[in-house]
Amino acid sequence: MSKRLSRENLPGALVLHVEGGPLEPPPLRMEMTDGRRMLLRQGDRPVLLARVDEDRGGVRVHRREGYRSPLPPIRADEARRGPDWSHRYAGRLEAAEEGPLHEGRWVLRAREVFPPYVWRGDFLATWPDGRLDWNDGWNGVIPLRPPSAPDAPRVKAYRKQARDGSLAPVLLWWVTAFDGWLLLDGHDRAVAALAEGRDPRTIVLAAGHDEQWLTESTASVGTYFQGMLERGFRGPDPERQRADVAERYGWTVADLPYEEARTFAWPIPGGAAEWDAWMLEFRHEHDRDE
Repeated sequence: MSKRLSRENLPGALVLHVEGGPLEPPPLRMEMTDGRRMLLRQGDRPVLLARVDEDRGGVRVHRREGYRSPLPPIRADEARRGPDWSHRYAGRLEAAEEGPLHEGRWVLRAREVFPPYVWRGDFLATWPDGRLDWNDGWNGVIPLRPPSAPDAPRVKAYRKQARDGSLAPVLLWWVTAFDGWLLLDGHDRAVAALAEGRDPRTIVLAAGHDEQWLTESTASVGTYFQGMLERGFRGPDPERQRADVAERYGWTVADLPYEEARTFAWPIPGGAAEWDAWMLEFRHEHDRDE
């Protein structure tokens, strides 16, 4: 069944509504099965295998060659024009043959500022293996192909764009199973920006909550804050306290449409046996004994 896509503009963000069919696996999707096993599949190719530690203290990640960006290459003249990147990436994601969009509501927005550790200490630059240390508070970015060297020809060209401010943003996908982001597009642009001592400009894609959740959450927040107002305030300036509560209510309700929902994951068709077979193949490819 064909899908119908519509867009909704919010301040600082773009919401994509994908409708028109049952919830079916998109070409790029997360899958899970027993034993804390996960994989990222693109088409019929697993491009990432992961398994959460038994004590839930982290997750081991193993990436395979073959990932393809859902976005077409960005030309230098296009980057210099500086289009509305959220709308530009939205159109390309909607047309992508190997992208992650499935039935539901998606939030796409620019993000300029991250905590320092996201792109520095928690950028998983090792290839093909890595470990996300949740005990240490890991919350970073997972590249899906080997990062290029900072002096590679393409990266050097991007470094010049980073210096003159014309470098196009990278595209990240927030995945709750990792408590971090997958780098969908712009691997060399990310390396270039980091080599120039700055965070990459970023567009973040995340699953959004549906309209029912938004309606119920808005009502719940209203009830909570109304209860605070009805209890009254003590202290030297109750009117100031009342104004502070009203302001907090306004900010909380305004943030609800941007809240990130859990990333949907499909079952691995062959269950744990399929994951184990892919993992065995990975070990043979990379001469891993563990």
